[in-house]
Amino acid sequence: MIQKEVFSERLKAAMKKQNLKQIDLVRAAQVQGIKLGKSHVSQYVSGKTVPRTDILLFLAKTLQVEEEWLIGVSNVESDTEISASNRNILDTNKTILGNSNKENSEALTMSAKRQKSSIFEAEIISDINKNIQTTSAATISRNISNKEGKKMREFKKSSKLDNVLYDVRGPVVDEATRMEEAGTHVLKLNIGNPAPFGFRTPDEVIYDMRQQLTDCEGYSNAMGLFSARKAIMQYAQLKHIPNVNINDIYTGNGVSELINLCMSALLDNGDEILIPSPDYPLWTACATLAGGKPVHYICDEESEWYPDIDDIRKKINDRTKAIVIINPNNPTGALYPKEVLEQIVQVAREHQLIIFSDEIYDRLVMDGEKHISIASLAPDLFCVTFSGLSKSHMIAGFRVGWMILSGNKAMAKDYIEGLNMLSNMRLCSNVPGQSIVQTALGGHQSVEDYIMPGGRIYEQREFIYKALTDIPGISAVKPKAAFYIFPKIDTKKFNIVNDEQFVLDLLREKKVLLIHGGGFNWQQPDHFRVVYLPRIEVLKKATDSMADFLNHYRQ
Repeated sequence: MIQKEVFSERLKAAMKKQNLKQIDLVRAAQVQGIKLGKSHVSQYVSGKTVPRTDILLFLAKTLQVEEEWLIGVSNVESDTEISASNRNILDTNKTILGNSNKENSEALTMSAKRQKSSIFEAEIISDINKNIQTTSAATISRNISNKEGKKMREFKKSSKLDNVLYDVRGPVVDEATRMEEAGTHVLKLNIGNPAPFGFRTPDEVIYDMRQQLTDCEGYSNAMGLFSARKAIMQYAQLKHIPNVNINDIYTGNGVSELINLCMSALLDNGDEILIPSPDYPLWTACATLAGGKPVHYICDEESEWYPDIDDIRKKINDRTKAIVIINPNNPTGALYPKEVLEQIVQVAREHQLIIFSDEIYDRLVMDGEKHISIASLAPDLFCVTFSGLSKSHMIAGFRVGWMILSGNKAMAKDYIEGLNMLSNMRLCSNVPGQSIVQTALGGHQSVEDYIMPGGRIYEQREFIYKALTDIPGISAVKPKAAFYIFPKIDTKKFNIVNDEQFVLDLLREKKVLLIHGGGFNWQQPDHFRVVYLPRIEVLKKATDSMADFLNHYRQ
């Protein structure tokens, strides 16, 4: 088996010697028609995974090293430094690699391990972790053989995951975790999780769950508790969502579970679905995992991050089944006005598309604005509206989400049967979480105190917007909802060609964790997302650190 740590260290060493960055490898792969993304390279460099055979050969050729050296079979970098006898041995190993269904495994040999270090080795391998260098051949042999001497069977992840990325918890976050495990304090501005920043659930919600907990020990109806769905139905009526009854409502373990369920029930291989760019990456990941093709339409920063209707129209074809909107938007904090929503409805109407509307932040709207549910404007179309308590009631860990089917359900009869099938297969969502929905939606909405002038979220929004835009080279659209801002960075000023490398460098130097724009399927390396849930004094430390970092940073 290829040792991840060995491969990672030698890959970094070879890149350093050739003066190549991660983005250089990605671009070289594009030139050769090889599919290699930024996140894949980051995972190789971080030691999280190892490449397929074709990618391994590409990396070795590009970095001008032997693939056997790169994966740890040999301590000899150059082809000319390997003796004929050992070349035969290594060729045999290479054949094993190629004939094992392209598995990332090698029959590591004692002969290759005994080769003397080359000049290249002397320059680089001294930087490699000593524990990795001294791994015994016997230990490695045990990893690939059983007691009978047969090659060990290796289980790999499904190929369905090859193009699935979720960088909100990706390689940069993995690096932050390693730093924390080593004793470094990291300021996390990467995920919208209110509780760690001092936001508290309303007392009546906690009391209600405590009182009902002993009544929540069994399964509920697959669609959810009647009391929860009735409360959600009443909430839908307040949002003017048409044609909704109790059996049109499904509870879920957060909206995330329901997104996955909806994509799995709808998409066949090659079916297309329109998703905003930037997006919440779970939409793209779930569509890809279901076999569909995510097609990203542009949200225009020059127009308050509103969807570009012309771009949407250009990207519709006979395979397009649905359109996703995220309103209020994550990661931009945009709030779509009625006129924009009506234009989206008109496009969906013309092409008979399903509308999926992610509205988990609908109660976190500032500046006196009002959220409008797109389903209220489309009674003749089939709409699925998502929301929950994670953000509005600051209980992300409770995993309480729901979806509402509305409008023309006759056009989606078979699809709804699929939703019911998958809903039944997971038995039900967590019952204690469902038990508090009625109290949460019917009681005092404490979130309103946070989003008014003087409230925490409002004031933190005001601070982060000014602090970021005061940094030379940073601009931003002021968010109107949620608790995210998506600033733009002047890539020419800072010579940035890889946004993931930028946030990784910031993390390592200043111990501040952000997510790069590419993590939200934004195609240019010029944005990043900041979560402004921490108190102002903490945000000030973060922005001061960023300003100091950018004062000297050049990629």
